[in-house]
Amino acid sequence: MHLIEILLPLSDNEGKSFGADLLAQVRDELVEHFGGVTAFTRNPAEGLWKDGGENPDRDDIVIFEVMADWLDRGWWRGYRTELERRFRQDEVVVRAIEVELL
Repeated sequence: MHLIEILLPLSDNEGKSFGADLLAQVRDELVEHFGGVTAFTRNPAEGLWKDGGENPDRDDIVIFEVMADWLDRGWWRGYRTELERRFRQDEVVVRAIEVELL
């Protein structure tokens, strides 16, 4: 079993907020493809990272999680590329963790 997490920004690189419909589309696609999703959308998480400058870059993000019996890496690469296009990002983090249900 795998837990797949998608970290998505709430605004583009110029600070313009994405509409709620864009996040709803991702939610609906994941429910359709995997049969369910957990979306951490109530309080955005804060992402900070250093990219060569003195001050860190910052994003407010939401996290979508799905569970899958197996990891279709090709599907996820394509979906990540599509999310990067939609959210106008150089890179969207999609990570997978192998989990054991207790």
